[in-house]
Amino acid sequence: MKRTVKNKLVKYACVGISLLLAVFFIARFGAPSILRLYVEVGIGTCQKIPALCIVPTEDITDPDINTGYVSGLLPYSFPKMDISVPRGFAVNLERITKVYYKKRHKGRGAIIYLLSEGPDFFIKLFPPMKKQGIKDDYEFIKRVAYADLHNIKNLTDAFFVIMKSIFTPDMGNQKDLKIAQLTMPHKRGFLSYTLSASGNYFNCDLIDDKGYFFKIYIRDTTAALDRDKVLAMISTIERP
Repeated sequence: MKRTVKNKLVKYACVGISLLLAVFFIARFGAPSILRLYVEVGIGTCQKIPALCIVPTEDITDPDINTGYVSGLLPYSFPKMDISVPRGFAVNLERITKVYYKKRHKGRGAIIYLLSEGPDFFIKLFPPMKKQGIKDDYEFIKRVAYADLHNIKNLTDAFFVIMKSIFTPDMGNQKDLKIAQLTMPHKRGFLSYTLSASGNYFNCDLIDDKGYFFKIYIRDTTAALDRDKVLAMISTIERP
C-alpha cells in the first residue's frame, strides 16, 4: 500500500536528522568548508543536483490572471483543497511516493500532484527549528527555497540544504531551473519551474493567510502550460 506524503516526509525527516546528527561534530568544531564537503558526500554536489545551488531570482507579486483561461479549467474539490486544473492532466492527491522526488522516475504522462496540510505542519514536524528563529511554515519553506550548498556556514544551513534535496521533485533539466518568490491575494510562497520543448515542470509551495500549506507539482509532458497558465491555476486554490 502506498504511503501518504506526510508519512514520506516523516521518513525523510528521520533520514535528514540522522545525517545532521552525523555532521554535528563537524559543524561545531570544523570549518564551514569541511561541513559543506561532508554534506556533499552525503547528498551530492551541485553538479549532481543543481537545485542545491539555485535560489529565487524572480519576484512575482499580484500577477495578472487571465480570467477567461480560468473559466475553462476543470474544478476539483477535495477534503483539504479546491482547485481548477487544465484538461488532459491526471490529478493525484496525497499519494506521492518516493519516486515523485527523484529524477530517475521514468513515469510518463501529464500529471498534477496536490497536497494540503494544516497550519504549522513543518514546525510540528521539526520542532527544534523554532530555536533557530523559524517561527512558522512560511519561514520554513523560505529557508528551503533559499538554501544554497555554497553558503553553508552552520548546522541550520546544512539542515535546509538537506531538506531542499529531499523536497525538490523531478524538475527535468535542473540546470534550467528558475525559482520565483510568489505573492498573490491570500497566498504567498515559491514557484519553481523549468521550460523545454520536451516538457515543462512546475512546483509550487504556498502558505495561505490562515497558515495552511499547499503543494502543487505539475509534470507537463506536452509542454502545454506556461508560467502564466500555472499562475492562473494557482489562483483558484482554496481551502474548503
